[in-house]
Amino acid sequence: MSMNRFEALLESRYSCRAFLSDSIAEQELATLFRMAQRAPSWCNVQPWQVSLVSGAILAELSAALLAAESSDTPQPDLPAPAAYEGVYRERRAETAYGLYGSLGIRREDRELRRAQARENFRFFGAPQVAVVTTEDVLGSYGVLDCGGYITTLLLAAESLGLAAVPQAAIAMYSQTVRRILDLPKNRLVVAAVALGYSDDRHPANRYRTSRASVSDVVVRIAT
Repeated sequence: MSMNRFEALLESRYSCRAFLSDSIAEQELATLFRMAQRAPSWCNVQPWQVSLVSGAILAELSAALLAAESSDTPQPDLPAPAAYEGVYRERRAETAYGLYGSLGIRREDRELRRAQARENFRFFGAPQVAVVTTEDVLGSYGVLDCGGYITTLLLAAESLGLAAVPQAAIAMYSQTVRRILDLPKNRLVVAAVALGYSDDRHPANRYRTSRASVSDVVVRIAT
């Protein structure tokens, strides 16, 4: 793949927040996950396991997560950020308010903002969802490798004309995910990736996030 083609792939990928109901064909799913399996990992341990959920089980998982969000205290397997401060807070707020703005939700409308956040637990209508876990004894390196796998999966989906969105929200209720999917206790819930085809008519899918400049993140150190 030429640099221009890869850069175009990076530029075109976005987080889809409204899916059509059409399922991805089995052959295309096989291609997608074969491509994602090329993700690099620490010592090539490939710690990720993927539960590909659809149909009645996906509906059950969605209902259980919505119930947990309404009544339970979040209990993630992995610690959530302690705080968003400085530029990280600014970037997070820009993304949230940009999305709300595309949907016509005012900043002060907390009820509609919460309703939109709960769409995470409906997986934005996606017909198939990949739940990514790692083994607890692999620690932070296993989680890091899963991040690389998720990035590879997202770019593979884009290359195949599929829509996707990574979702950490479900990891806030890991016990619920583990119970519905019958996962072993030693599997840590990292995130989900909702998969399908974009509903291009939905305003949420017209929003695009910004990126920091290279000079903001790359510091040259030389003698």
